[in-house]
Amino acid sequence: MRLFSPAQMALLVAMLLWASSFIALKFAFEHTSPEWVIFGRMLVAAICFLPFIAKLAPKRISKTDCYWFLLLGLAEPGLYFIFESLALANTSASQAGMITSLLPMLVAIGAAIWLNEKVTKLTMVGFALAIGGAALLSVSSESNASAPNPIFGNIMELMAMVCAAVYTLLLKKLSGRYNTWFITAFQAFFGTLFFLPVALMSTTVPTISIEGVGAVLYLGVFITIGAYGLYNWAVQKIPATQASAFTNLIPVFTVILAFIILGERFTQGQVIASLMVISGLALSQIRVRQPQDTANATLDT
Repeated sequence: MRLFSPAQMALLVAMLLWASSFIALKFAFEHTSPEWVIFGRMLVAAICFLPFIAKLAPKRISKTDCYWFLLLGLAEPGLYFIFESLALANTSASQAGMITSLLPMLVAIGAAIWLNEKVTKLTMVGFALAIGGAALLSVSSESNASAPNPIFGNIMELMAMVCAAVYTLLLKKLSGRYNTWFITAFQAFFGTLFFLPVALMSTTVPTISIEGVGAVLYLGVFITIGAYGLYNWAVQKIPATQASAFTNLIPVFTVILAFIILGERFTQGQVIASLMVISGLALSQIRVRQPQDTANATLDT
Protein backbone atom coordinates (compact mmCIF):
# COMPACT_ATOMS: atom_id res chain seq x y z
CA MET A 1 0.00 0.00 0.00
CA ARG A 2 1.46 3.35 -1.03
CA LEU A 3 1.61 6.09 1.57
CA PHE A 4 1.26 8.79 -1.11
CA SER A 5 -0.13 8.69 -4.61
CA PRO A 6 2.02 10.06 -7.48
CA ALA A 7 -0.12 13.22 -7.50
CA GLN A 8 0.37 13.71 -3.76
CA MET A 9 4.14 13.17 -4.09
CA ALA A 10 4.20 15.75 -6.87
CA LEU A 11 2.35 18.18 -4.60
CA LEU A 12 4.77 17.60 -1.72
CA VAL A 13 7.74 18.43 -3.95
CA ALA A 14 5.91 21.44 -5.43
CA MET A 15 5.15 22.81 -1.95
CA LEU A 16 8.78 22.43 -0.86
CA LEU A 17 9.90 24.27 -3.99
CA TRP A 18 7.31 27.02 -3.49
CA ALA A 19 8.39 27.45 0.12
CA SER A 20 11.96 27.93 -1.08
CA SER A 21 10.74 30.62 -3.47
CA PHE A 22 9.97 32.94 -0.54
CA ILE A 23 13.61 32.70 0.50
CA ALA A 24 14.90 33.04 -3.06
CA LEU A 25 12.69 36.07 -3.75
CA LYS A 26 13.78 37.85 -0.58
CA PHE A 27 17.39 37.14 -1.58
CA ALA A 28 16.89 38.24 -5.20
CA PHE A 29 15.18 41.49 -4.14
CA GLU A 30 18.36 42.44 -2.29
CA HIS A 31 20.22 42.54 -5.61
CA THR A 32 17.68 44.02 -8.03
CA SER A 33 14.13 45.39 -8.19
CA PRO A 34 11.10 43.05 -7.92
CA GLU A 35 9.93 44.01 -11.44
CA TRP A 36 13.14 42.78 -13.06
CA VAL A 37 13.30 39.69 -10.87
CA ILE A 38 9.79 38.56 -11.87
CA PHE A 39 10.38 39.36 -15.55
CA GLY A 40 13.72 37.53 -15.42
CA ARG A 41 12.26 34.35 -13.95
CA MET A 42 9.48 34.32 -16.54
CA LEU A 43 11.96 34.86 -19.37
CA VAL A 44 14.17 32.02 -18.12
CA ALA A 45 11.19 29.65 -18.01
CA ALA A 46 9.95 30.73 -21.45
CA ILE A 47 13.39 30.13 -22.98
CA CYS A 48 13.48 26.65 -21.42
CA PHE A 49 10.05 25.82 -22.85
CA LEU A 50 10.80 27.23 -26.32
CA PRO A 51 12.29 24.04 -27.86
CA PHE A 52 9.28 21.97 -26.74
CA ILE A 53 6.35 24.33 -27.33
CA ALA A 54 5.51 22.86 -30.78
CA LYS A 55 5.04 19.40 -29.27
CA LEU A 56 3.11 20.68 -26.25
CA ALA A 57 0.75 23.02 -28.11
CA PRO A 58 -2.76 21.66 -28.87
CA LYS A 59 -4.04 21.54 -32.44
CA ARG A 60 -6.90 23.86 -31.57
CA ILE A 61 -8.03 26.07 -28.70
CA SER A 62 -11.69 27.05 -28.66
CA LYS A 63 -12.61 30.73 -28.53
CA THR A 64 -14.16 30.31 -25.09
CA ASP A 65 -11.05 28.58 -23.75
CA CYS A 66 -8.91 31.42 -25.12
CA TYR A 67 -10.72 33.74 -22.72
CA TRP A 68 -10.21 31.26 -19.86
CA PHE A 69 -6.50 31.05 -20.68
CA LEU A 70 -6.15 34.82 -20.66
CA LEU A 71 -7.95 35.05 -17.31
CA LEU A 72 -5.75 32.28 -15.93
CA GLY A 73 -2.59 34.12 -17.02
CA LEU A 74 -3.87 37.41 -15.62
CA ALA A 75 -4.64 35.77 -12.27
CA GLU A 76 -1.34 33.92 -12.13
CA PRO A 77 1.39 34.83 -12.87
CA GLY A 78 0.08 38.36 -13.70
CA LEU A 79 -1.60 39.95 -10.71
CA TYR A 80 -0.46 37.23 -8.33
CA PHE A 81 3.21 38.17 -8.65
CA ILE A 82 2.50 41.88 -8.36
CA PHE A 83 0.69 41.32 -5.06
CA GLU A 84 3.28 38.83 -3.83
CA SER A 85 6.19 41.14 -4.67
CA LEU A 86 4.53 43.91 -2.65
CA ALA A 87 3.94 41.43 0.16
CA LEU A 88 7.54 40.20 0.34
CA ALA A 89 8.83 43.78 0.27
CA ASN A 90 6.80 44.60 3.37
CA THR A 91 6.45 41.45 5.47
CA SER A 92 8.62 38.53 6.55
CA ALA A 93 9.05 35.31 4.60
CA SER A 94 7.47 33.35 7.46
CA GLN A 95 4.33 35.48 7.67
CA ALA A 96 3.92 35.61 3.89
CA GLY A 97 4.07 31.82 3.89
CA MET A 98 1.46 31.75 6.65
CA ILE A 99 -1.11 33.67 4.61
CA THR A 100 -0.98 30.98 1.94
CA SER A 101 -2.84 28.64 4.31
CA LEU A 102 -6.04 30.50 3.44
CA LEU A 103 -5.84 29.27 -0.16
CA PRO A 104 -7.53 25.87 0.43
CA MET A 105 -10.56 27.56 1.99
CA LEU A 106 -10.86 29.96 -0.94
CA VAL A 107 -10.51 27.10 -3.43
CA ALA A 108 -13.01 24.94 -1.53
CA ILE A 109 -15.64 27.68 -1.66
CA GLY A 110 -15.03 28.31 -5.35
CA ALA A 111 -14.91 24.60 -6.23
CA ALA A 112 -18.18 23.93 -4.43
CA ILE A 113 -19.92 26.77 -6.31
CA TRP A 114 -18.32 26.46 -9.76
CA LEU A 115 -17.02 22.87 -10.06
CA ASN A 116 -19.63 21.15 -7.87
CA GLU A 117 -16.92 19.53 -5.77
CA LYS A 118 -18.17 18.21 -2.44
CA VAL A 119 -16.34 19.22 0.73
CA THR A 120 -16.78 16.80 3.64
CA LYS A 121 -17.02 17.81 7.29
CA LEU A 122 -13.75 16.01 7.96
CA THR A 123 -12.05 18.08 5.26
CA MET A 124 -13.41 21.27 6.80
CA VAL A 125 -12.10 20.19 10.23
CA GLY A 126 -8.71 19.59 8.62
CA PHE A 127 -8.81 23.03 7.00
CA ALA A 128 -9.73 24.66 10.32
CA LEU A 129 -6.90 22.88 12.15
CA ALA A 130 -4.37 23.83 9.46
CA ILE A 131 -5.50 27.47 9.44
CA GLY A 132 -5.31 27.55 13.24
CA GLY A 133 -1.77 26.21 13.03
CA ALA A 134 -0.86 28.78 10.40
CA ALA A 135 -2.28 31.57 12.58
CA LEU A 136 -0.22 30.31 15.52
CA LEU A 137 2.79 30.18 13.23
CA SER A 138 2.27 33.87 12.46
CA VAL A 139 1.94 34.81 16.13
CA SER A 140 5.07 32.81 16.95
CA SER A 141 7.10 34.62 14.28
CA GLU A 142 9.32 37.41 15.53
CA SER A 143 9.45 40.89 14.00
CA ASN A 144 12.62 41.82 12.14
CA ALA A 145 14.07 44.43 9.81
CA SER A 146 12.89 42.50 6.75
CA ALA A 147 9.24 43.27 7.61
CA PRO A 148 8.91 47.11 7.57
CA ASN A 149 5.11 47.09 7.07
CA PRO A 150 3.76 43.61 7.91
CA ILE A 151 0.05 44.59 7.92
CA PHE A 152 0.17 45.96 4.38
CA GLY A 153 2.38 43.07 3.31
CA ASN A 154 -0.03 40.48 4.71
CA ILE A 155 -2.98 42.16 2.94
CA MET A 156 -1.08 42.02 -0.34
CA GLU A 157 -0.33 38.32 0.24
CA LEU A 158 -4.05 37.75 0.86
CA MET A 159 -4.86 39.37 -2.49
CA ALA A 160 -2.26 37.08 -4.05
CA MET A 161 -4.10 34.09 -2.57
CA VAL A 162 -7.37 35.28 -4.13
CA CYS A 163 -5.61 35.29 -7.49
CA ALA A 164 -4.15 31.86 -6.76
CA ALA A 165 -7.62 30.49 -5.98
CA VAL A 166 -8.99 31.81 -9.28
CA TYR A 167 -5.99 30.29 -11.06
CA THR A 168 -6.50 26.86 -9.42
CA LEU A 169 -10.19 26.75 -10.39
CA LEU A 170 -9.43 27.74 -13.99
CA LEU A 171 -6.58 25.24 -14.09
CA LYS A 172 -8.92 22.44 -13.02
CA LYS A 173 -11.36 23.47 -15.76
CA LEU A 174 -8.72 23.60 -18.51
CA SER A 175 -6.52 20.66 -17.47
CA GLY A 176 -9.15 18.18 -18.59
CA ARG A 177 -8.75 19.35 -22.19
CA TYR A 178 -5.15 20.52 -22.50
CA ASN A 179 -1.69 19.23 -21.60
CA THR A 180 -0.78 20.62 -18.19
CA TRP A 181 2.80 21.29 -19.32
CA PHE A 182 1.39 23.39 -22.15
CA ILE A 183 -0.57 25.35 -19.54
CA THR A 184 2.66 25.82 -17.57
CA ALA A 185 4.45 26.99 -20.72
CA PHE A 186 1.60 29.38 -21.49
CA GLN A 187 2.02 30.91 -18.04
CA ALA A 188 5.73 31.43 -18.69
CA PHE A 189 5.18 33.15 -22.06
CA PHE A 190 2.23 35.19 -20.76
CA GLY A 191 4.29 36.26 -17.74
CA THR A 192 7.21 37.31 -19.92
CA LEU A 193 5.00 39.56 -22.06
CA PHE A 194 3.05 40.84 -19.05
CA PHE A 195 6.06 41.81 -16.95
CA LEU A 196 8.27 43.21 -19.73
CA PRO A 197 6.53 46.65 -19.78
CA VAL A 198 6.30 46.55 -15.98
CA ALA A 199 10.06 46.05 -15.76
CA LEU A 200 10.77 48.73 -18.39
CA MET A 201 8.64 51.24 -16.47
CA SER A 202 10.59 50.56 -13.30
CA THR A 203 12.62 53.51 -12.09
CA THR A 204 15.24 51.15 -10.68
CA VAL A 205 18.13 50.29 -12.96
CA PRO A 206 18.70 46.50 -12.76
CA THR A 207 22.03 45.45 -11.33
CA ILE A 208 23.75 42.27 -12.46
CA SER A 209 25.51 40.08 -9.93
CA ILE A 210 26.31 36.39 -9.68
CA GLU A 211 24.05 36.05 -6.64
CA GLY A 212 21.12 37.86 -8.28
CA VAL A 213 21.40 35.97 -11.57
CA GLY A 214 21.63 32.68 -9.67
CA ALA A 215 18.46 33.47 -7.73
CA VAL A 216 16.58 34.39 -10.93
CA LEU A 217 17.74 31.20 -12.66
CA TYR A 218 16.59 29.15 -9.67
CA LEU A 219 13.20 30.87 -9.66
CA GLY A 220 12.76 30.40 -13.39
CA VAL A 221 13.76 26.73 -13.62
CA PHE A 222 12.82 25.21 -10.28
CA ILE A 223 9.78 27.34 -9.37
CA THR A 224 8.15 28.62 -12.58
CA ILE A 225 8.74 25.33 -14.40
CA GLY A 226 9.22 22.77 -11.62
CA ALA A 227 6.76 23.80 -8.92
CA TYR A 228 4.06 25.06 -11.29
CA GLY A 229 4.46 22.08 -13.60
CA LEU A 230 4.09 19.56 -10.78
CA TYR A 231 1.15 21.43 -9.26
CA ASN A 232 -0.62 21.75 -12.61
CA TRP A 233 -0.16 18.03 -13.29
CA ALA A 234 -1.42 17.05 -9.83
CA VAL A 235 -4.54 19.24 -10.09
CA GLN A 236 -5.43 17.31 -13.25
CA LYS A 237 -5.33 14.03 -11.28
CA ILE A 238 -7.19 14.86 -8.05
CA PRO A 239 -9.94 17.31 -6.94
CA ALA A 240 -8.88 20.96 -6.78
CA THR A 241 -9.92 21.20 -3.12
CA GLN A 242 -7.77 18.22 -2.17
CA ALA A 243 -4.77 19.50 -4.14
CA SER A 244 -4.96 23.04 -2.75
CA ALA A 245 -4.93 21.66 0.81
CA PHE A 246 -1.24 20.88 0.31
CA THR A 247 -0.47 24.59 0.25
CA ASN A 248 -0.89 24.44 4.04
CA LEU A 249 2.57 22.86 4.05
CA ILE A 250 4.15 25.97 2.53
CA PRO A 251 4.36 27.93 5.82
CA VAL A 252 5.83 24.87 7.54
CA PHE A 253 8.47 24.36 4.86
CA THR A 254 9.08 28.13 4.72
CA VAL A 255 9.81 28.38 8.44
CA ILE A 256 12.12 25.36 8.28
CA LEU A 257 14.01 26.80 5.31
CA ALA A 258 14.12 30.25 6.92
CA PHE A 259 15.68 28.61 9.98
CA ILE A 260 18.27 26.72 7.90
CA ILE A 261 19.12 29.41 5.33
CA LEU A 262 18.29 32.78 6.93
CA GLY A 263 19.02 31.84 10.53
CA GLU A 264 15.49 32.75 11.74
CA ARG A 265 14.68 31.20 15.11
CA PHE A 266 12.46 28.10 15.18
CA THR A 267 10.49 28.49 18.42
CA GLN A 268 8.46 25.96 20.42
CA GLY A 269 5.27 27.67 19.29
CA GLN A 270 6.27 27.20 15.66
CA VAL A 271 6.89 23.49 16.28
CA ILE A 272 3.37 23.11 17.71
CA ALA A 273 1.90 25.18 14.86
CA SER A 274 3.69 23.05 12.27
CA LEU A 275 2.31 19.86 13.82
CA MET A 276 -1.18 21.38 13.69
CA VAL A 277 -0.78 22.19 10.01
CA ILE A 278 0.48 18.70 9.17
CA SER A 279 -2.36 17.10 11.16
CA GLY A 280 -4.88 19.32 9.42
CA LEU A 281 -3.49 18.36 6.03
CA ALA A 282 -3.72 14.66 6.92
CA LEU A 283 -7.38 15.06 7.89
CA SER A 284 -8.19 16.99 4.72
CA GLN A 285 -6.79 14.15 2.58
CA ILE A 286 -9.01 11.45 4.11
CA ARG A 287 -11.73 10.63 1.64
CA VAL A 288 -14.95 9.28 3.14
CA ARG A 289 -15.98 6.09 1.38
CA GLN A 290 -19.37 6.42 -0.25
CA PRO A 291 -22.01 3.63 0.05
CA GLN A 292 -21.54 2.80 -3.64
CA ASP A 293 -17.78 2.44 -3.13
CA THR A 294 -18.43 0.12 -0.18
CA ALA A 295 -20.74 -2.03 -2.28
CA ASN A 296 -18.16 -2.21 -5.06
CA ALA A 297 -15.48 -3.23 -2.57
CA THR A 298 -17.75 -6.00 -1.26
CA LEU A 299 -18.34 -7.33 -4.77
CA ASP A 300 -14.61 -7.34 -5.47
CA THR A 301 -13.85 -9.58 -2.48
